[in-house]
Amino acid sequence: MRPDLAACYGQERLPRYTSYPTAPHFSAAVGASTYAEWLRAIPSNATASLYLHVPFCRSMCWYCGCNTMIAKRDEPIAVYESALRCEIDMVSRQIGRRLQVGHIHFGGGTPTIMAPESFADLVGSLRHSFFVLPSAEIAIEIDPRTLTPAMIAALALSGVNRASLGVQSFDPRVQQAINRVQSFEQTAEATNGLRQAGVAGINFDLIYGLPHQSVASCLDTVRRAIDLRPDRLSVFGYAHVPSFKTHQRKIQDEALPDSLARYDQACAIADALKEAGYVQIGLDHFALPADPMTIAFREGRLHRNFQGYTTDANDLLLGFGASAIGQLPQGYVQNAPQVRAYEEKIASGNLATVKGYGLTDDDRLRADIIERIMCDYGVDLDVICTRHGMATDDMLRSAPRLQSLISDGVVELNGSAIAVTEHSRFLVRSVAAAFDAHLDASKQLHSRAV
Repeated sequence: MRPDLAACYGQERLPRYTSYPTAPHFSAAVGASTYAEWLRAIPSNATASLYLHVPFCRSMCWYCGCNTMIAKRDEPIAVYESALRCEIDMVSRQIGRRLQVGHIHFGGGTPTIMAPESFADLVGSLRHSFFVLPSAEIAIEIDPRTLTPAMIAALALSGVNRASLGVQSFDPRVQQAINRVQSFEQTAEATNGLRQAGVAGINFDLIYGLPHQSVASCLDTVRRAIDLRPDRLSVFGYAHVPSFKTHQRKIQDEALPDSLARYDQACAIADALKEAGYVQIGLDHFALPADPMTIAFREGRLHRNFQGYTTDANDLLLGFGASAIGQLPQGYVQNAPQVRAYEEKIASGNLATVKGYGLTDDDRLRADIIERIMCDYGVDLDVICTRHGMATDDMLRSAPRLQSLISDGVVELNGSAIAVTEHSRFLVRSVAAAFDAHLDASKQLHSRAV
């Protein structure tokens, strides 16, 4: 990694490209009636992935960029769970059959805030409405601070086989500054409890660029995390957008590291994880050599969706819950983001879709190019353009930003093959952005490139 490139490109705000086009371009032109049509058109042989959003936490982490709210009582969570079950039934009736499902992901918020028996009932509703394949990956995001033995047992009995634990940082000063005090012992207890119950796949989420964070504190966090040997780690750069997420105003700007300091932290974390035997995958993931994600990366089968890097090859993702996004061959749909609005739509017997995006042929072409760049650090434009019926030269002419990346040594162009140079891989989002025809209108909503 070159510091001069971090200084040059690091301040630019860019999407993480978990979709293309990205969510700021969704509009009310795609609504509930369009979603119903798309559901009815799902091919009979399709296999889907499901995402369920649970937008509740017991306390607010000030760095959080997710759609969540604080629930001190259990009653609002129970009402929301009921709406989720109704939406599951409503969507499956639109499809008209028990669609095959290969992946399920519970995100939040804190999905494990649900009562154990309620979570089991929710999974039962999914299995009733969809045919969940025996080989399906069922994953859930977890806050180790509130995970109970009863919930661990419910997860195991429900077939959950992958858990993502929020860690962020073990530095007490950083934890105080982000309002998330979580001891190493709490994380270790949750990790060991899950493994003992048979939840074999363990992921940790780490963040750099937090207030008062330093290279030394990042390395201490990595050392402690490695002691627990998670199968995968996601390492994200903190996205400070206080104009968009008002609770982030509690974080003092002067306590945040600048782009070069963030760069140093990202380098240090990556080097330490690779030295410990993890394989760096794409922009921000690390996995053990035998992990399915590492194998998919090496074989060119890695994909990227709203949950980040994934081995899930399905182009059909159904989203449930407030703000949940779905992806179908025709485009994207998103539910009402506010819990009350979502629940009211479901209670009235209507799908909760309030906006979306219908894909054009050009969008599909660019989406394929961007996904391969994000997953493989490169792409053969001839292969992709031929598949979509476009001339490679026309695509290159439509990507003027690419020339400066080539001149600065970030990218090498060999015939039709684009490759991100090894020392510039931390700028893979900048390379993907060269093919983003929608970029300029939404820059202010995204995080810094470094």
